Amino acid sequence: MAKQLDYHTIREIFTRFHAAEQEPKGELDHVNAYTLVVAVALSAQATDAGVNKATKDLFKIADTPQKMLDLGEEQLIEHIKTIGLYRNKAKNVIKLSRILVEEYDGEVPCSRAALEGLPGVGRKTANVVLNMWWRYPAQAVDTHIFRFGNRSGVCPGKDVVAVERAIEDHIPVDFQLHAHHWMILHGRYVCKARKPLCSTCLIRDLCLFEEKTL
Repeated sequence: MAKQLDYHTIREIFTRFHAAEQEPKGELDHVNAYTLVVAVALSAQATDAGVNKATKDLFKIADTPQKMLDLGEEQLIEHIKTIGLYRNKAKNVIKLSRILVEEYDGEVPCSRAALEGLPGVGRKTANVVLNMWWRYPAQAVDTHIFRFGNRSGVCPGKDVVAVERAIEDHIPVDFQLHAHHWMILHGRYVCKARKPLCSTCLIRDLCLFEEKTL
C-alpha cells in the first residue's frame, strides 16, 4: 500500500484525467434508473460487455419492475444465463422488482439506505446508481479502484470502505462527481492487475507505485 498523496499531487492527477476525458461514462448500458440497478446488480463477477450483451434484448421488453415481474424468473434466466451466478441474480432481480412495485410505486428510491435494502444491491451498486443516475458524488469502489488507489497513493486503504473514505476526504470536490469513473477506466485499461501500462500512463511521474513497468 502506498502512502497517501498530498492535495496538490492529487489535484494534478485529476486535472490530467479531466483533460484527457472531461465526461467519463460508465460502460453498462441502461435506459432508466431501474435498468441501471438491474445492470449493476448483474455485473457482479461479470464483465460490463457480457452484461450488455445479455441485457440488450432483455431491456427492450422489461425496462420497468412490473414488466420484469410479468416476464418472470424463468424467462429472465433465458436472457441472462451467459452471466455468472445467473440463477441467484435472477431471483434477486425478481425480488427487488417486486419490492419496487409494492413499496416504491415502481420507482427506484434515491437514498443509499433504501437502495441497499433491495436484494442483490450492495453499497457499491447503490453508489453507482446514485452517481450515474442522480449525479450525486458517491464513490463506487470496485477492484480496479482498490488496486489503483493503493498502488498510486490517490486513495489507499485496507478495505473498500477505507478507500471510499479516502476518495471523499482527499480528492478535491470539483472532481468528486467523475472521480470513480476516471479511476475505474484507468484501472481497467492502464493500471491493469497483471501488466500495468506504466510506460504510457499519463500520471506515471506522480504515481507512487514502486513496481512501475518500463
